[in-house]
Amino acid sequence: MVIKGKVHKFGDDINTDDIIAAKYLVSTDAKELGAHCMETINPEFSQRVSPGDIIVAGKNFGCGSSREHAPLAIKGCGVSAVIAKSFAAIFFRNAINIGLPFLESADADKTNDGDMIEIDLSSGVIKNITQSKNYKTQAFPEFLQEIVSCGGLIEYIKKKERG
Repeated sequence: MVIKGKVHKFGDDINTDDIIAAKYLVSTDAKELGAHCMETINPEFSQRVSPGDIIVAGKNFGCGSSREHAPLAIKGCGVSAVIAKSFAAIFFRNAINIGLPFLESADADKTNDGDMIEIDLSSGVIKNITQSKNYKTQAFPEFLQEIVSCGGLIEYIKKKERG
């Protein structure tokens, strides 16, 4: 599975309140949440995202509360993947549950806002097309790629039950 998009760069310790403010937690609609994604950091973020774009961040992305709304807001605004130096443990589970791929990369800081990148989930290669550089990360396990392809854990389970 290959994902290609424009980078939206963020720093360290982006918490779930930064991703989606608590006042919007009355909704579970991905598009509604996506319209407010990252607005406390960058009020125009959701208007600047094109479908398929990628968030690249520093360490401890998704820290804070365990709200499932955070990855849902990211996916709802059109972001197709998140790359960070490290993630909060709870973010891993919530992202997989909704089919949002995430990759840890020590080289996340080498990517600039606006760069075009391509992620090969199978090989773990991140190609920075803008800078003509490649970075290696862990390959995204095949079963997680299948969960992403199905649109999340629930759809993956339904598919497995159907045979």
